[in-house]
Amino acid sequence: MCKQTAGLLALLGRVAICAIFFMSAVANKIPNFQKVSEHMADKGIPAAGFALALAIALLLLGSISVVIGFKARWGALLLLVFLVLATFYFHDFWNMDGESLRVQQIMFMKNLSLAGTMLLIMAMGAGPWSLDECCGTKTACAATGVE
Repeated sequence: MCKQTAGLLALLGRVAICAIFFMSAVANKIPNFQKVSEHMADKGIPAAGFALALAIALLLLGSISVVIGFKARWGALLLLVFLVLATFYFHDFWNMDGESLRVQQIMFMKNLSLAGTMLLIMAMGAGPWSLDECCGTKTACAATGVE
């Protein structure tokens, strides 16, 4: 595959992967901050307002970092932290039955798949057409000579 095609596909892939995170923050959590915060408190999350502000920061910083490919490994880590916490608190299908169990099990598996994607980005980097690649910040290990 030529470099231009690989670069375009990598960029489109990063945008597609992060669209769900960015839109979750911008279209749901920010405009519905109070309602989402109350829902989080109902789920037993302490300091729900602060936790929601932190979640929004993780979503925005992580998704922008991965899309532009600047410190993408760190951005993927931020999104992975969000996924682990959100999955545990909001998609706990093991505590449900009936239709709720099925829906939450699907949501759990979706998040597991996204977590796997974040692990791949952490391992492999953002790929072509990323700031990390073009600016020489490919890996934290590169400075030490370890790959």
